[in-house]
Amino acid sequence: MTALDRQFADAAARKALVIPAQVETQRLILRASVADDLDASHDLAERSAAELALWMPWAYPEPLRASMKNYFDTVEQKWDAREQLDFQWFEKASGALIGKGGFHHIDWTIPKFEIGYWLGTPYSGRGYCTEAVNGLAAFAFAHLGAGRLEIRSQPTNRRSCAVAERAGFVLEGVSRQSLVRVDGTLGDACMYAKLTA
Repeated sequence: MTALDRQFADAAARKALVIPAQVETQRLILRASVADDLDASHDLAERSAAELALWMPWAYPEPLRASMKNYFDTVEQKWDAREQLDFQWFEKASGALIGKGGFHHIDWTIPKFEIGYWLGTPYSGRGYCTEAVNGLAAFAFAHLGAGRLEIRSQPTNRRSCAVAERAGFVLEGVSRQSLVRVDGTLGDACMYAKLTA
């Protein structure tokens, strides 16, 4: 175990870690999610329902306000406890919420962070998701001491896989039956990773 691992393996040390609440990229501002973001996130999810329902259990068969509310009710506490670091993604030019994502599975002993994300359908095809993931990756290496970043995506979700690949993540393999699909069945996951070295 390295000194860095020991530093973040302790819960008190993680809590004391100063984590900026905003990431800025060329066209986007990624801001730490708060409970009051529920309405805007739900509205964007509803406008993106057809696409989200293919991949996100909480959006199948439609974006469920109750499950989103449960998420946002705890999003600030999870940030404070360093269990999850979630961001709202805003387009600089318009100020519009265009998507969200962040570090949803964290192992501080490595430290390892899995990046999860979704983009509103009206904003797809403009490179925003890749830009946000690149911003999150740089943030994790600079501010969180990340040793490993991961992105998991279903092999059939070609857009999500393409984001990982464009952001420089390497496909390490396919984990068979390692996630639950929206219909409740088990599905495979492509495991992409990016390392500090």
